[in-house]
Amino acid sequence: MIKIIPTALEGLLIIESELYKDERGFFLESYQLKQYEDSGITDLFVQDNHSRSARHVLRGLHFQVKQPQSQIVTVIRGCIYDVVVDLRQTSSTFGEWFGIELSDEGTRQLYMPPGFAHGFCVISDWVDLHYKVSQFYDPLDEGGLHWDDPDIGIVWPIAKPRVSKRDASFPKLKSINHDKLPSIR
Repeated sequence: MIKIIPTALEGLLIIESELYKDERGFFLESYQLKQYEDSGITDLFVQDNHSRSARHVLRGLHFQVKQPQSQIVTVIRGCIYDVVVDLRQTSSTFGEWFGIELSDEGTRQLYMPPGFAHGFCVISDWVDLHYKVSQFYDPLDEGGLHWDDPDIGIVWPIAKPRVSKRDASFPKLKSINHDKLPSIR
């Protein structure tokens, strides 16, 4: 059984799954179609991704423009601070962000509908992150938002993150043309 916890950003959900634990270890259903559908998550997920990152790496903030993805993010090993920014132009929370710590110590996942930019920073030695997505990755459709945009004001838990040159070069939200933001149908 899963528990759904709404956030202040419409459609962005925290998912808590039931954990079966004893002296041998634990068992957890990380995805079960019927339970997710019954909770209102009806996306067709077409690709699973797995990334590994070292301490203080910050990845993001990424999105797809013409084929925006919904995602379910799960930490397999380690701990991250996961952040999303609402880029849905008709949303009352456009430009607002949400952050949550996700780790392998808990059963929390984060579900984001299409139209959000996504990023995370690693606060453990290593992290293995798994995420299901509803659209195939297309490098020609990728967009990005600067991780440290002062107008958004994300409060990251690390002072000097390790950011790729590509991610560091992403623009701030106010300088992105509206046709380069996720198009939600």
